Amino acid sequence: MKVKTNARARAQYTNYNVKEPMELMEFLASVMPQASRTKLKSLLSKQIVLVDNVITTQYNFPLKPGMKVQISREKGKHEFNHKLLKIVYEDAYLIVVEKAEGLLSVSTERQKERTAISILNDYVKRGGQRRRVYVVHRLDRDTSGLMMFAKDEKTQNTLRDHWHDIVFDRRYVAVVSGEMEQDEGTVHSWLTDRKLYVSSSPVDDGGKEAVTHYRTIKRGNGYSLVELMLETGRKNQIRVHMQDLGHPVVGDGRYGLEEVNPLNRLALHAFKLCFDHPVTGEELRFETPYPPEFKHLVY
Repeated sequence: MKVKTNARARAQYTNYNVKEPMELMEFLASVMPQASRTKLKSLLSKQIVLVDNVITTQYNFPLKPGMKVQISREKGKHEFNHKLLKIVYEDAYLIVVEKAEGLLSVSTERQKERTAISILNDYVKRGGQRRRVYVVHRLDRDTSGLMMFAKDEKTQNTLRDHWHDIVFDRRYVAVVSGEMEQDEGTVHSWLTDRKLYVSSSPVDDGGKEAVTHYRTIKRGNGYSLVELMLETGRKNQIRVHMQDLGHPVVGDGRYGLEEVNPLNRLALHAFKLCFDHPVTGEELRFETPYPPEFKHLVY
């Protein structure tokens, strides 16, 4: 039975090996010389062209020797379904996901349970990809929203080493306790990780410099809906900085008021992630709506 299944899987694709560097459209034209450019674009738009087992629609995607291009003989996708994780973008180099609250980004020494990275590792293995995913940045367990993972060490190192040059817009939305005094402003402090919590100092005390810009969207019902943009990405940065302002994030038992938790979750969501692709240079923008429960609490 297993042999038949594998044979059927192979029969669903026409496989081509890449022997020299070129863009995907140029490669398709070389292996399908009878096809018009319009026809080749149609194959891409129908999502039936895969590069190393990943559906690829970018006509100028850079191919490298050793890669494999597959053209599906029947429209089909590698399905991914998980209640705590949604893939919003994937190519041969990276995966962008939307993580639900309550899911760890990666395992820790104390917590070895199911994590975003273990779920994605299982996914790429099921797709026949001889790869694993690599951590680039993290979201707190109780924070939901957009984050990305690399699919090889070189891409991971590029993203980590040039994060501030590559990522040009990264924003969060939060519901905080009380009504914000200012419509907008900046919190600037030095943060020190003390394991159980992160402390904040208004002067350089040897901690890591942290800068958070904020904009008040709406005030109401004793809460405020706030949009936040990170200039730095320190552990618990937003949660600590909102505590510094006297308006802790709703549901934050560590840096706020544990008994104030009307949503039964931390009211913090990473809703926007914009960056230049670390390999292709393409500008990529991802944005999710504000969680509706955030709005309902304030409006």
